[in-house]
Amino acid sequence: MIEFKMPTLAAEIEAATLVEWFKQPGDHIKRGDVIALAETQTGAIEIEAFDEGVIGEQRVQPGRQIEVGTVLATIFSSEEADRPLRAAKASGAVARHPYERRRSARPSTVRPRPAERTSAGCQQGGMLTIDGFSSAWPLANGAGDPAELAFDHAREPRMSKRGGAAREDLRKANGAAMLRSHREIPHYWVSHAIDATPLLEWVEAENAGRRAKNRLVYLAPLMKAAALALKDVPDLNGHYGERGFRPSSAVHMGLATPLRGGGLVAPAIRDTAARSVDELMFAIAALAPRARLGRLRRSEIADATIVLNNLVAGNVDGIFPLIHPPQVAIIACGAAGPRPWAIADTVCVRQVIQVTVAGDHRVSHALRAAEFLSRLSELLSKPEAL
Repeated sequence: MIEFKMPTLAAEIEAATLVEWFKQPGDHIKRGDVIALAETQTGAIEIEAFDEGVIGEQRVQPGRQIEVGTVLATIFSSEEADRPLRAAKASGAVARHPYERRRSARPSTVRPRPAERTSAGCQQGGMLTIDGFSSAWPLANGAGDPAELAFDHAREPRMSKRGGAAREDLRKANGAAMLRSHREIPHYWVSHAIDATPLLEWVEAENAGRRAKNRLVYLAPLMKAAALALKDVPDLNGHYGERGFRPSSAVHMGLATPLRGGGLVAPAIRDTAARSVDELMFAIAALAPRARLGRLRRSEIADATIVLNNLVAGNVDGIFPLIHPPQVAIIACGAAGPRPWAIADTVCVRQVIQVTVAGDHRVSHALRAAEFLSRLSELLSKPEAL
């Protein structure tokens, strides 16, 4: 028997409120299945299973506030769960599942899924909009699967009822995380202007031959290039804890995303370096609306090894960000814009992105960030090879 405990959701989240169970006693689960929903200051987070087996006793009921480490339920292996059935069959008794009575006595709280969902994503002014709320990620017209861009209207009223109290909680949570970052992490910043003309021209050429729903935005190849560059500079990718720095063998890049009502969240796209540009584009399109509505998985919140803050709105040249603990670096990009650029003895106008890396002096130094930026610039000069 396994005790399934409340996992760590994010560095700044110590407790949450259990909203509902998606799996009931007797249900078979596998690793990665979403089994419960918890409400936090940053919105609703889906909790996934870490093991395969059968749900046993649910020790926490919806509505209760739970701290990290609290036992939520027991999980039995398939063999353990089937033992009473085999014993009953051997004795000639009526074979019933050991949790059948409990399952029938307790009504399921699972809400209808995609059949009752409708798409709220639309295109407006080159920006992804969700129910009238504009995203900071400019998406190509029709990008993303409509089913993935949809959200649960039935849940929206419950979340919106929280109102200005909810926004204040979110600001406090984000403020506490950034205060901890500023207080505990010895930051350094390295900034570099990158010629993004090849990147933007390649994206434009690619989109010319694609249908609207398959078009790209430059964020997708930018993420891919950043993830590949991090493989060469692993000091910037991982977590810092009580035992020091733990580098990550894979890049799980978080995207800084503004939430409804204020605040930020940085959900991760796992194995960023291993995905194709098209796969990243689809992941971005699917993640954006769920992040804005505060409906994310625990792994998307807790597993990020580094964050990319892509400040594309407005005419901001750059940003000097704070690291999200327990990560050890963060990448921030300003908006792409025309600037004078020297090539040999000629000055011309090029599309330039200012990229800044904030690093943790306990783990790395400015030279490593400079190496990353140099490698990133090299990769973006040949986007067709990504």
